[in-house]
Amino acid sequence: MITLGIDTSNYTTSCALYNSETDEVIQRKKLLPVKPGEKGIRQSDAVFHHTAQLYPLIEELMSEADVKPDAVGVSDRPRDAQGSYMPCFTVGIGAAHCIASVLSVPVYGFSHQSGHIMAALYSAGKTDLKDKEFIAFHLSGGTTEALFVKPDSERMFICEITGKTLDLNCGQVIDRAGVMLGLDFPCGKALESLALASDKSFSPKVSMKQGDCCLSGAENLCAKMLSDGEKAEDIAAFCIAYIGTAVEKMAEYAVNRFGNLPLVFAGGVSSDSIIRDKIKSRFSAYFAQPEYSCDNAAGTAILAFERGKNNGG
Repeated sequence: MITLGIDTSNYTTSCALYNSETDEVIQRKKLLPVKPGEKGIRQSDAVFHHTAQLYPLIEELMSEADVKPDAVGVSDRPRDAQGSYMPCFTVGIGAAHCIASVLSVPVYGFSHQSGHIMAALYSAGKTDLKDKEFIAFHLSGGTTEALFVKPDSERMFICEITGKTLDLNCGQVIDRAGVMLGLDFPCGKALESLALASDKSFSPKVSMKQGDCCLSGAENLCAKMLSDGEKAEDIAAFCIAYIGTAVEKMAEYAVNRFGNLPLVFAGGVSSDSIIRDKIKSRFSAYFAQPEYSCDNAAGTAILAFERGKNNGG
């Protein structure tokens, strides 16, 4: 079975093909353009750029693979929650339904978050967990959540939030600190490189309310360090240490509440090696490979296969 996945998230246009026989994924993706010095993109601009970027990516992908998809999967909402909606996903929804209609194949909609989780399971070699309970972390510019995940035949995953940010998302903090230091948006990789050059160790105090965290303090403290003349690499190291500590405390709360379940990490911030090493030193944790950590359509393509299999496809 060959399935096509489409994901038009807030910062990346992506499409992917999954071959269930070979268990291989081919994907194409492209970041949305963000002007230098800006910390994000408006939804109207995201919709425009997705419309311009999606069809060339699909053309390139289908030309390389030279196959006909048996089903199409698409990210049609940010999360599986009432009222979860972002205009940028409408571009992918429209394309998915057009392709499925022309090919006379089914189209399945999933949350962007579920796609991230499945991509993490696939790239970590832990797809067996899709039929079990586990704890997932979705760490990105738009989401900072710890989730108790249970299998479901329709949605594939039922996610209960066990911890979240009460203000800024971890990716927002990283990008704001990075822009503050003159880095190009999105700033994750560049900020990590800066942090790795620091010879200082930080143990920041993070405000927690049970499994929830507050991250806005990190931005304020980074701004103060900058005004005090601290080195850029030390500011970067502090910023990432702050987020790593928050994630560690969220993990502690989730494990204490649900038991010693496997931890699965998805989302762009999960690709940070400093945070990954900190978590792996304490927990049984699985991380998406870097190319599957950031926004991608691979998980959505695999979800489409699983849904089709459940429906007898």
